[in-house]
Amino acid sequence: MRVEVYPRTSMKSGSYKRITQTAENKKEDFTQCSFFYIGNDSQRIDALSPLFQSGYIAEHFSSAQVTLLNLFQSSETVPDVIFVDVPFVEKNLFEFISFLKQSSHLKVTPVLYNKKHIINGYKDRLKKSKLVDDIVDLGSFQYNLIDKIDFLKEVKAYTQEYPPMNINTVSTGGNFHPAGHQSYLKRVLDIVLTLIAITLLLPVFVLIAIAIKIESRGPVFYNSFRAGRGFKIFKFYKFRTMQVGADQKLSDLTHLNQYNNSLFFKVSNDPRVTRIGAFLRKTSLDELPQLLNVLKGDMSLVGNRPLPLYEAATLTTNETVERFMAPAGMTGLWQIKKRGKENMSTEERINLDIDYARKHNLAYDLWIMANTPGALFQKSNV
Repeated sequence: MRVEVYPRTSMKSGSYKRITQTAENKKEDFTQCSFFYIGNDSQRIDALSPLFQSGYIAEHFSSAQVTLLNLFQSSETVPDVIFVDVPFVEKNLFEFISFLKQSSHLKVTPVLYNKKHIINGYKDRLKKSKLVDDIVDLGSFQYNLIDKIDFLKEVKAYTQEYPPMNINTVSTGGNFHPAGHQSYLKRVLDIVLTLIAITLLLPVFVLIAIAIKIESRGPVFYNSFRAGRGFKIFKFYKFRTMQVGADQKLSDLTHLNQYNNSLFFKVSNDPRVTRIGAFLRKTSLDELPQLLNVLKGDMSLVGNRPLPLYEAATLTTNETVERFMAPAGMTGLWQIKKRGKENMSTEERINLDIDYARKHNLAYDLWIMANTPGALFQKSNV
């Protein structure tokens, strides 16, 4: 059954409705995304509908599966995100997620569960089991929801070893950009200082590259995908400081994690680090290739550190997502206050990131730059 207006009546079991936005009931610049809502809360549906071009609604998991199968057969648009707004029953959720994983159309479609249905103790369990991609408050979005959905889709594609889907062109919604002349001046300052730094440091680049090649076989640079402002995913550059294949040994070192939970990962005296790598880390020289990221516009000289995707995927809730409103940077607030200190907690680091996101401006950036030299040499081997 198709409906061209917002649904406000309850649905019979097993039925579904489709919402299609038009220029008359929606702004013309709406996203091309579509959503799939499982539940029967008309207020939630009314809140979600204006954000998408189209949507589908099913009251239960069973009717949702039927609807999705019908969509595949009729070649209709596959939803970009699935919202689950029904009471939590682990068995039912497990069966539905298993159904999604069997479909080539939905393997990278994010599943977001309304947190009002999750009792204490089950939130962490759900996240660790990876049954859902995030637990959100469907009654309040304190972030750009479409950017978040794009980000979660990219993470799922990346972690499932699929070819990245437009990995360098993830949308960064307007809510994440500093406004007006401050943004322009910050970018001009980044370009000017970066060009000067690259020119002066070019001999240092060459010497470091030679030292890395002499000590161990493998590439000079280490590249990985990171998430920056507005969940933008980009290729992040550093000098290689570890043995080749170090990422594959990550699971063997979880017991050495500097942080007390799985949001961030940092190891003291990491056995994977080479001798040259240890020197580069202590002096922060391994960070120099990020000047190329700044020149490309992926990062700024000052901002919050861009995070590996597995870390960024855990920080998309209302309490932590604000850190992504600031630009990604080579140096920032936590680097000058807590970098290299083993007693830094996850909460402290997140709070410093959020503090910078709320306060950042050109004068604040200049103050951080002025205090950065004192933080370049780490006291601990992390």
